[in-house]
Amino acid sequence: MTDLEIARSVDHKHIFEVAQALGIHSEDLIPFGWYKAKISLNFAERVKNRPCGRYILVTAINPTPLGEGKTTTSVGLSMALCRLGHRAAVTLRQPSLGPVFGVKGGGTGGGHAQVWPMEDINLHFTGDAHAVSASHNLLSAFVDNHLFHGNALKLDPQRIRWPRTLGVSDRALRDIVLSVEGKPRQGQFVITEASEIMAVLALAADHADLRQRLGRILVGLTESGAMTMAEAFGCAGSMAVLLKDALLPNLVQTLEGTPAFVHAGPFGNIAHGNCSVVSDRLALRCAEYVITEAGFGSDLGAEKFFNIKCRMSGLRPDAGVVVATLRALKLHGGGGTVKPGSPLPTGLTGPNQEALERGFANLEQHIANVRAHGVPVVVAVNAFKDDSPAELNWVCERAVAAGASAAAVSTHYADGGKGAEELARAVVKVAAQESQFTHLYDATWPIKKKIETIATTVYGSAGVSYSPQAEKDIELAARLGFEQLPICMAKTPLSLSHDPALKGRPSGFTVPIQELRILSGAGFLTAVCSGIQLMPGLPKKPAGERIDMDPRSGEIVGLA
Repeated sequence: MTDLEIARSVDHKHIFEVAQALGIHSEDLIPFGWYKAKISLNFAERVKNRPCGRYILVTAINPTPLGEGKTTTSVGLSMALCRLGHRAAVTLRQPSLGPVFGVKGGGTGGGHAQVWPMEDINLHFTGDAHAVSASHNLLSAFVDNHLFHGNALKLDPQRIRWPRTLGVSDRALRDIVLSVEGKPRQGQFVITEASEIMAVLALAADHADLRQRLGRILVGLTESGAMTMAEAFGCAGSMAVLLKDALLPNLVQTLEGTPAFVHAGPFGNIAHGNCSVVSDRLALRCAEYVITEAGFGSDLGAEKFFNIKCRMSGLRPDAGVVVATLRALKLHGGGGTVKPGSPLPTGLTGPNQEALERGFANLEQHIANVRAHGVPVVVAVNAFKDDSPAELNWVCERAVAAGASAAAVSTHYADGGKGAEELARAVVKVAAQESQFTHLYDATWPIKKKIETIATTVYGSAGVSYSPQAEKDIELAARLGFEQLPICMAKTPLSLSHDPALKGRPSGFTVPIQELRILSGAGFLTAVCSGIQLMPGLPKKPAGERIDMDPRSGEIVGLA
């Protein structure tokens, strides 16, 4: 059965019943049909003084292009905890239309470890992503309208830093020429999930915080070099209005009826890669265990979770789950390559102890990355149907020897929550230990010191180089008073390094920083490595080619 067929075969709970499992009453819900709803922030205010449940982060090793199952593990773990008698919830990001119609496909899990309704969540859902695009582009329109009507702010058209955004992948829009009254200037589009507005939505604590963050977005510089913020264009209030309902957390369910919050969708490689602060805070007041997923490996989403999201939310994780697969470890050990749409080579799917041992170094670095933040680690070995039991057990034993507090094989994809019960028991035991959570760096450090700390400690690099443009950007950020913001690194997810071809646990490399972007509304600086694009392109065979609508039933087909 396909993922979609499995999802449709299950009897799902009414969303009111899902909410009741967390103590949320119907009057606090804004339903979107039977299976999804938004939750009023009035409820969040009423429960804000309740004690927090255990906060569990799910991250991973550097994946193959197919992904290694962080979402399925997050979903499976939450279901397993409920099967063991705990009140649990999972918090996830909303999938992006770019990957849905591009390379990756949907982002709601797979097999028997999915969130429902998967078609809605993968597509328009409750409209939050569209609200982000509308809010972002409203500011873009106001900026150009200001130039058209005389430019009273003396904004320098060549120093405008605010792009436009679109919700699908389109490489033709990476660099564009805009024209107002025949006066051209360079511009660009970024995908919606890389928009600063998406980052703001995910990090805002409430409506007041959202409004303040929107107003302090840096749009550009004047002819004299002074900052011009979004507030100056008179539309920050309208931007907030467009996002008013988008800030409310979305409640759905897993295939076993476990409550799931799916809210906001910043990319893990070019944005901060984590779901919203408001959904995590609310879930932690309603559940004993909250499982949250950070995008890609510990070098990206988890590092940003620890040093950006937790710094802003004040929340402290109790444990980190690092997901690994035999195929990814063997890939890092030179066992073969992965091409989407092509069969996996036998060097990755069959027994290959030599490649497994070489590739294990990648997992060692990810265990070390989580532990560097004072958080105990559980390794989840996501097992596929034909995986060797001996190799699975070998990884578990080596993971504990490498510093993990526990390790377990999980078969949630095939078996749902039942297949993750061993993992859930390990998480409960490890999360009961006292976490010594700490940030990797002090936000008051100089910009370069923060970047270099991430690169050397988390990536294992020998150093960092800066392009002339990056040097100018860093100098500008310091001059404008943004030096004390945390760093959001934008780099490939396929390697610990900046180079996707460097597998395993590379060393001796230098991380090249191409530019530094100031996201003053979101509250961080984005250091962009060479070769990174903020607007993805479609592959030769996009996933959208196989998605269609059955003309007789009107049902979606081909979505996975």
